[in-house]
Amino acid sequence: MERIDISVLMAVYKKDNPTFLRESLESIFSQTVEAAEVVLLEDGPLTDALYDVIKSFTMRYASLKVVPYPENRGLGKTLNDGLQLCKYDIIARMDADDICKPNRFEVEYNWLKTHKDYDLVGSWVDEFSDDKMVVKTKRKVPEQNEEIKRYAQYRCPVNHPTVMYRKAAVLAAGGYLTEYFPEDYFLWLRMLKNGSKFYNIQDSLLWFRYSEDTVGKRGGWKYACDEVRILEKMLKMGFIPFHVFCQSVVIRFTTRVMPLPIRKRLYKLIRKT
Repeated sequence: MERIDISVLMAVYKKDNPTFLRESLESIFSQTVEAAEVVLLEDGPLTDALYDVIKSFTMRYASLKVVPYPENRGLGKTLNDGLQLCKYDIIARMDADDICKPNRFEVEYNWLKTHKDYDLVGSWVDEFSDDKMVVKTKRKVPEQNEEIKRYAQYRCPVNHPTVMYRKAAVLAAGGYLTEYFPEDYFLWLRMLKNGSKFYNIQDSLLWFRYSEDTVGKRGGWKYACDEVRILEKMLKMGFIPFHVFCQSVVIRFTTRVMPLPIRKRLYKLIRKT
């Protein structure tokens, strides 16, 4: 099997599901190409079941590098440290509960190698809940860089667990700033503002695990206030005009503080557009 010079960066914490972690790691080590390095960050103490899963993979794969942290610090800070630990300039992100399609790394790596002026490539995702063969919806994102920049004024323009990016470009933009949430969205905005070019492959390269908790985590007063803070930064950066700022504040804040049942229905409608 061909070995490619990339680092895979992922984090796990105590509330992650051991079965989901196993499926996620299996998908990484069952790719059509072999990643030279897989950096797994343990964000604080884990359950025995999670430790057992990780041990079973470290015994089988020498490329798996496990980095334990004594306390939970949150995804953004943990990923920032992980960026520094990654040996290779091209990094593939992965979450502990999603599943890569077998050709994901090969497709994204070949795309970046042949488009050296681009700093990030992502893809669509197939959302599922229990069985990945039963796709609930396909989360689509725009293809070309200019489309992505326009889309980013209103919504996150890439699917985070699908991205493969150049480490240098991420660090040049300041990495994941933990005082702003969602950290990934704000990182993409800063990278685009820095002149980085993005591309989204118009096909699904990952199964994204959707649950009832997914929408619940993306709402509430704190989440709404965090999004308004990002919009304020976007306005100051010159990324959005004032009328878009006003429009987005009203729409996003209202959406995030809606009762959960209404948000779930709205989420389903948005994902179909």
